[in-house]
Amino acid sequence: MGLKSKICAGLLASLVVFGAQAENVKSHAIAMHGDIKYGPDFTHFDYTNPKAIKGGTLRLSSLGSTFDTFNPFTLKGISAAGADLIGSSLVYDSLTKQSVEEPLTTYGMLAETIEVPDDRSWVSYVLRKNARWQDGKPVTPEDVVFSFNILQEKGHPIYRLYYRDVKSVEITGERSVKFTFKGSENRELALIMGQLPILPKHYWADKDFSKTTLTPPLGSGAYRIKSYESGRNVVYERVKNYWGNDLAVNAGQNNFDEIRYDYYRDATIAIEAFKGGAFDYRYENVAKNWATAYDIPEVKNGLINKLRIKHEVGTGMQGFVYNQRREKFQDPKVRQALAYAFDFDWANKNLFHNEYSRTNSFWSNSELASSGLPTGAELALLETYRGKIPDEVFTKEYVSPKTDGSGKIRQNLKQAVGLLKEAGWLFKKGKLVHAKTGEQMTFEILLNSPAWERIVLPFKKNLARLGIEVTVRMVDTAQYKERTDNFDYDMIVDVFGQSQSPGNEQFDFWTSAAADRTGSRNSMGIKNAVIDEMVDLVVNAPSREELIIRTRALDRMLLRGHYVSPNCHL
Repeated sequence: MGLKSKICAGLLASLVVFGAQAENVKSHAIAMHGDIKYGPDFTHFDYTNPKAIKGGTLRLSSLGSTFDTFNPFTLKGISAAGADLIGSSLVYDSLTKQSVEEPLTTYGMLAETIEVPDDRSWVSYVLRKNARWQDGKPVTPEDVVFSFNILQEKGHPIYRLYYRDVKSVEITGERSVKFTFKGSENRELALIMGQLPILPKHYWADKDFSKTTLTPPLGSGAYRIKSYESGRNVVYERVKNYWGNDLAVNAGQNNFDEIRYDYYRDATIAIEAFKGGAFDYRYENVAKNWATAYDIPEVKNGLINKLRIKHEVGTGMQGFVYNQRREKFQDPKVRQALAYAFDFDWANKNLFHNEYSRTNSFWSNSELASSGLPTGAELALLETYRGKIPDEVFTKEYVSPKTDGSGKIRQNLKQAVGLLKEAGWLFKKGKLVHAKTGEQMTFEILLNSPAWERIVLPFKKNLARLGIEVTVRMVDTAQYKERTDNFDYDMIVDVFGQSQSPGNEQFDFWTSAAADRTGSRNSMGIKNAVIDEMVDLVVNAPSREELIIRTRALDRMLLRGHYVSPNCHL
């Protein structure tokens, strides 16, 4: 689950509460579908060890040049490493906590009980009596109301979209608060309100929430910021008298006394530091490094454990994003044509050690991914949009361009030229020029990781064979964030991570409302009324079965819009 770096991803489908259904049901937990595994008297999640030893330091790494804020809830600034965990389990607690072994089930954390009516038109939470901020003051309903309002007014713009169907929030008792919805069929709202980051009203009373700050914040969670050196490290320490130590949802967790993040300018330096014992854990996402960088004695003698973990988790979509805010990328035939210049099969063989699979879905590696041609209920749904969506949705399975891996892609480039000609671009004197203006096609690929240079340079070479002039520009983290927040780029590499239950976050990915909103995830600039409507159908899906049908239909529309040139996944 997660809105990337800022908010948890959406939940969805139908709501099930522990115990028998009634007009209003009050429980310790709620789920979107299926049964709730743990009853009200459970003592810990099965995947945790309540007898785990407390102590020690977990040393981690972060790539980037610096950070300038401990407030991850606004658009401004570069958040410190670990800030993406703030709001879930480090510095701030939320009303509920999700069980990672259940599809979409949340259990009370700050909230002792959760109450919903049959029609899911509102949700009410009763806070625990012993819930405390780290200064000893109680967490109150006033804090919940303040948190919702301040995030709407001064938080990252995504919060206004994510919680747009909340009509009101009100205090209904000494420890209770109620969220009322606008009458939408969005069934996830009763759960996602539990993910709301709860902030201390009294702490922020004399501070400007909209500004960046390096003052360690006051939280209610198991950790607080102990120390930091801007651009070098940040250290979190375990709160020994943490109010939630004895909660079942926390048993066996929050075991390290300290969690330390050290900053490294790039992955090459970080890898060498890791091999030298500077930090304890590294997630490797570069196939070349996996194959060659760890051939060292420490791996062979077991001092470093190198683990490849197979999974059945959806991998989402990673791809070259065309910014449709640029006129040159507004024609889907142009976008489709340029995809033929990316020779994945050659790259997989020569750069990736054949580790990857080509991505052909925005929900790859999951049951939500479209495949083949649409049939049954999915076809019936798509038929209602015939004439408004590409005909190929009905006639041709989407498959990313393929080659034989030899590097000879003449046939692919020939297809690209044909599509570009249909879009009004001609190949003249070695340059691709617009038939009407005579202007050559040029664009910049914006990067913030050196690991991508070796991948985009062959892409650039193939584009040059089409007569396209491409520049590749590498910028630091701060500049990259500034430019991408403001959509100041031609092409970037972006990742659209997906949960098994797409929900409100889809509004931020694909809709017209998000296209012009600073900092949104709609990096492509999609403005399509049919996709807007389909996103609404996905978010308001009444059942798991209907969710799968609607998501697959949306997937086909996104693929046939050629909004990205897909890369690959493990």
